[in-house]
Amino acid sequence: MRARFRVRGPTDGWRRARRSDRGSATVWSVGAIAVLCVVFGVVLALGHAVVVRHRAAGGADLAALAAADHWTEGGTAACDRADRVARAQGARLVRCVITGEVSDVSVASGRGPFTAEIRARAGPAEPPPRAPAPAVPRQRPPRPPASPPARPPTAP
Repeated sequence: MRARFRVRGPTDGWRRARRSDRGSATVWSVGAIAVLCVVFGVVLALGHAVVVRHRAAGGADLAALAAADHWTEGGTAACDRADRVARAQGARLVRCVITGEVSDVSVASGRGPFTAEIRARAGPAEPPPRAPAPAVPRQRPPRPPASPPARPPTAP
């Protein structure tokens, strides 16, 4: 009788296992490269969002200062000046309100999901608080002269 099952040696199984792993390093490499590309894209998007926010903040600050500087020409002229300054900074003026000498502006920068809107106010500084009168050092009242200790009376 012949045996129907063949007994394999130690090298046959190793060759088959080696053939089944063939190309797995390529799959792992492609996966790692894809993950790195996604991380790189997220970092670039966050960097762009920070730049847009800084551009909007700078434009808002300068636009508010320009409007506050020209408040005497009227609200419309001051807001026109603020709009020109904001456009020169790569932003757009969204809102401008002049109340007395104080300007309150909102400026937006960027497009789509990377839009940042910043509000800024400018005007004269508050008057400095009055300094209190200089403190005079407290002087102690003079001490009365020390009297000699009382002696008990002596008997004669």
